[in-house]
Amino acid sequence: MADAAATLDNPYGITALWTTGDFVSKGVFVVLAIMSLYSWFVIITKYLDQAALRKHALIAEKDFWAAPNVKDGLARLKNVEDNVFRAIAADGLESLEHHEKNKGKLTESIDLHDWVSSHMQRRVDLIQGDLSNGMAVLASVGATAPFVGLFGTVWGIYHALIAIGISGQASIDKVAGPVGEALIMTAIGLVVAVPAVLGFNWLTRRNKFIIERVNYFAHDLHQALLSGGRVTAVKK
Repeated sequence: MADAAATLDNPYGITALWTTGDFVSKGVFVVLAIMSLYSWFVIITKYLDQAALRKHALIAEKDFWAAPNVKDGLARLKNVEDNVFRAIAADGLESLEHHEKNKGKLTESIDLHDWVSSHMQRRVDLIQGDLSNGMAVLASVGATAPFVGLFGTVWGIYHALIAIGISGQASIDKVAGPVGEALIMTAIGLVVAVPAVLGFNWLTRRNKFIIERVNYFAHDLHQALLSGGRVTAVKK
């Protein structure tokens, strides 16, 4: 029973940090908590988005290129908002039809190759931009969270020095609390930063795979629109 009471009344834990800390300590704690929650939100949402894109990539490779022509392949792709492969195919087909309808006006200044390529590349650039959304948050959290925790550490040591100066003696009861606060802040800063850095590296690798699939699909589609068939196969 005595050990349980000592655990509950621990004056050097996170609960004591929040209860006895001043507005600076609480502010640092809140900032680190927000950074942690935001980074985990980005990691989870980006993973779900990437999982959907990888699924669409497999479907596009399996169903789209099995169709006899681009129009039939487009019909085989699910018409959902996050299906970027369908968006690329639709843009490419629309640009081809638009060029065919306006031959007299467009052919003189822009040839078919450049016209289709520019429209599809614009869509690819938008997809790459969407994939990079949120990654700056993880990079920022991973780079700054240790220093935010370090600021809490410095503030805790500052309080320890004040306690020593007021009491005139460096006794354990005067130093343990502020120093414990400082160590906790350091630990929290690392706990926030490490998942953000690992998540950033992991999601970056997954983004690279998706961007490669998008570029391969756009390249093959461009050749198919101009030649009537798929010229090169998607790399494995």
